[in-house]
Amino acid sequence: MHELGLVFQMAKVVEESLAGEENITAIDTVVVEIGEISSVVPHYFESCFPAAASRCPLFEGARLVIEKIPAVARCKGCGTLFPVVEHEGYCPDCGSFDKDLLSGREFNIKEVVVR
Repeated sequence: MHELGLVFQMAKVVEESLAGEENITAIDTVVVEIGEISSVVPHYFESCFPAAASRCPLFEGARLVIEKIPAVARCKGCGTLFPVVEHEGYCPDCGSFDKDLLSGREFNIKEVVVR
């Protein structure tokens, strides 16, 4: 389960980005974007999140919000945009498997709300 390592790395990145900021007493909410085919399992990431709070006082009581980003591709054959998972990677219009992935692999810290 690599999600635990990702949680600790996310906490480290957030802490470092807030270093030197005055009047921040706690982190209220962390919003993370996870792509549908990113290899990060949202449920596991969420279950590991309390471990970040145990190592960083700023995270104590923080809420995690996960926004799932759908995997979308453009067919190289006909240009159709389509949801990759729903169509198992094949273009629903021409049947081609040749595509450019436009979204779905993301793992981003989108927003941090502090108190």
